[in-house]
Amino acid sequence: MMTENPHTKSSPTSKRNLRLGVAVLAVAALSFGVGGIVFSHEGSGSEGFVPRQTFSYTQLPEEGLRAVAAVTGRQAPATPPRLLDQGSPFSFADLVEHVSPAVVTVVVDRESAGGQMTGLDDVPAPFRDFFRQFGGDGQGGQGQGPGRGGQGRNRPMQKSQAMGSGFIIDPTGYIVTNNHVVEEGKKISVKLPSGREYEAHLIGADKDTDVALIKVDGVKDMPIVALGDDRRLRVGDWVVAVGNPFGLGGTVTAGIVSSIGRDIGNGPYTDYIQIDAPINQGNSGGPTFDLSGRVVGMNTAIFSPSGGSVGIGFAIPASTVRSIVDQLKDHGNVSRGYLGVQIQSLTPDMAASLGAGNAKGAIVANVVDDSPAAKAGFKQGDVVVGLNGSDIDDSRDLTRKVAGLRAGEKAEFSVLREGQKRNVTAVIAKKDEQVASADRPSPSNRADRGANRQASTTSLGMELMPLNAETREQFNVDEKINGVVVSSVDASSEAADKGFHPGDVIVGIGNKNVRNPADIEQGVAEAKKSGRETVLLLVAGDSGQHYVALKVAKG
Repeated sequence: MMTENPHTKSSPTSKRNLRLGVAVLAVAALSFGVGGIVFSHEGSGSEGFVPRQTFSYTQLPEEGLRAVAAVTGRQAPATPPRLLDQGSPFSFADLVEHVSPAVVTVVVDRESAGGQMTGLDDVPAPFRDFFRQFGGDGQGGQGQGPGRGGQGRNRPMQKSQAMGSGFIIDPTGYIVTNNHVVEEGKKISVKLPSGREYEAHLIGADKDTDVALIKVDGVKDMPIVALGDDRRLRVGDWVVAVGNPFGLGGTVTAGIVSSIGRDIGNGPYTDYIQIDAPINQGNSGGPTFDLSGRVVGMNTAIFSPSGGSVGIGFAIPASTVRSIVDQLKDHGNVSRGYLGVQIQSLTPDMAASLGAGNAKGAIVANVVDDSPAAKAGFKQGDVVVGLNGSDIDDSRDLTRKVAGLRAGEKAEFSVLREGQKRNVTAVIAKKDEQVASADRPSPSNRADRGANRQASTTSLGMELMPLNAETREQFNVDEKINGVVVSSVDASSEAADKGFHPGDVIVGIGNKNVRNPADIEQGVAEAKKSGRETVLLLVAGDSGQHYVALKVAKG
């Protein structure tokens, strides 16, 4: 018997080894060809192994630098990671070089009445009276205090100067900045990074959104930046802020989007973009850019216990800026739609008391007489859940969407009324500030309450009294308001936690009006009988009418 030599050319084992070797060489060659094997982070001796691709600023993909592909050791991306350029750390230099020429310093000259101290907001509160008494004209000399005569008569106007930022959006000289930067300015100047300086004039401003438009005349070739789409921003995206903090023009800072849709209590028409790029005094009116070099926001405010940046800044979204600037450019002012309702956001407790499925929408607390809402048939207690096919999230959402409608435009509202959904069509009017606030009662002075007589204690933690001539005078309640007045509130009750105080008037419970304390108890009993855990009270207070939901005691 012959014994097979495994090392002979005809050996099956040898053939298998040969095939395996060829396969290994093929895989290795393929890996080197596509850059799948990297031996050194420094790239020494491997320049031919890893193909690289670079982009100039103007050649960047349309999506900018936002999307960064996830790459594993076994993947070969179609394009290299966009946060690297030839192995070097990412730089904003090209972006800054591209946009900086259009970011300007805004210098505003103001005048104020003589004898008034300026800059006292920066003085700690306990020392302000001292400076007012002894600071005089703000020049450090003795002022005319009580008994010194003069009382500020015949004093010269004092001049002051403030600086902010802005950005050019049109080569013919249109510049966007904050209203609070140019407000009450006697003279407005702008300085470009190139050193050129121009005098500008105010085209128009909108206090509600803090947006202003100014213009330099006689120019046609100014550098510009474009407004982008802030709706594409995501939390975590890079942003770059350029501006004039503390007079240091052309200052560039970078950070990320910390939050979107932030409410900072600065009016109902803007939800702010929160960024952590450092911005300080003087950055107001300056742009925030995305990495494609488009303006996604205008810096307007910071949160700071010290006055300096702590990484919490707020920018007006570019979409808001665009809509306001378009109106200012065409008309010099901003026109907003007006419906004529006093509304508030629906809370989970309110939704439960109304039997609503969720807390989306805005509840109508009051309908202004002879307003578009009154003419359309809106009723107190309606919950607005939709407008022209779009869902309504809360009262701010409804306010902004109504404000965006044109006067004379028909709007289709979806409302929940007594558990049933129905449509209401209203013809929108032009908002007038005096008319819009006419449904709010003037704040009343309730310092002297008098003794609580004829009070009836309810299960809701309050003592209530019927409204009559005596109690109206005692609590200073307007003759037009009907209901029962709160004479005292148990400090440990939910009513106290939710802001009830003596002098508030409960106008209704559920969808029923009340005339005496017994009506409140009846409404509570009906809520218990129907299995509801809360009751909805309509309350008239210093700030107007609003709804409050309170839990009912079990038993």
